Amino acid sequence: MEPDHDQAAVGGPGAGEILSEALPDSGRIVLLLTTPRTAPGLLTFAAWEKLRAADAVLAADPDPAWLEAFAAAGVVPLDVAGLGVGERAGRLVEDASAGRELVWWGSDDGDPGLTDALAEHLSRRAVAAVPPEVEVLTGSYDLPGARLLDLVSVMDTLRSPGGCPWDAEQTHTSLLPYLLEEAHEVIEAVESGDPAHLQEELGDLLLQVVFHARVAEDGAGFGIDDVAADIVAKLVRRHPHVFGDATAGSAADVEVSWETLKAAEKSGRQGFEGIPATLPALAKAQKMLGRLTRAGADVDQAIEQAAKGDELAAALLRLVALARVSGEDAEAALRSALGRMVPPGQ
Repeated sequence: MEPDHDQAAVGGPGAGEILSEALPDSGRIVLLLTTPRTAPGLLTFAAWEKLRAADAVLAADPDPAWLEAFAAAGVVPLDVAGLGVGERAGRLVEDASAGRELVWWGSDDGDPGLTDALAEHLSRRAVAAVPPEVEVLTGSYDLPGARLLDLVSVMDTLRSPGGCPWDAEQTHTSLLPYLLEEAHEVIEAVESGDPAHLQEELGDLLLQVVFHARVAEDGAGFGIDDVAADIVAKLVRRHPHVFGDATAGSAADVEVSWETLKAAEKSGRQGFEGIPATLPALAKAQKMLGRLTRAGADVDQAIEQAAKGDELAAALLRLVALARVSGEDAEAALRSALGRMVPPGQ
């Protein structure tokens, strides 16, 4: 069974109380809640003590890796995968009723229907005798970001033999339209101010990153862990005021430091190298003008040379330069204005 934070908060006594509490004559059923995103063997102290001290541990098709961890601790679960949910609950109540303590090792799917079936069997038992106590114990917790492991696992299943034929056929090139579309939809969601919409669109964009990383495993020789490791290293390297001895008194100081470190890392880069050719024209112009400014070039002269007498082009570039000097995003400003434009007939 997978832990729920609310459930864990009311899950019962602390570790010391759990270990010292006497077993009632009616027996006890311990529902051990764990997260499938925990590496085999990583449980709380109280959970391992319960498993080792139990008269029996029941589980339904436990993971082989966990069976190895159990065996190392001297725990041998009884696999009741062949029993239906109602029969599993009945087995727990019956075996615990003789004054024994049983631990139920929850399944990755959360054991749907088990608690309802258990409540029914306990109610029946209460008619004739005192039923076993039921204790809920949280044995492991998700760390922030743990759900990303689920996404990686699902994506791997979709791309693996027996998965989805469409997903298996995709390449970096075939996925590009979706990457571009999802990025634009995230922008739209941000500008809409709707948190639920943004959450959904960020998930769609995240899928594209994980999808590309999984495709790379089949040919490029890197995967999602390599992608994550690279960006973590870059963030640490470019934030010496956080992870090192440097200081930064303001956001402006951070930006200057970032650009300096970036320039040092890209010391072999020349001209406008590194500015994506597919950027929208306004965004691309702003980056190019920024590159010229940081290089100490005469921006006005560069604009005149680029325009080649085209007054419209020159005017557009000057507006982009003005936006940059003002700290504005020309692309975002125009997009915002277009969003406010009233359609004809309204």
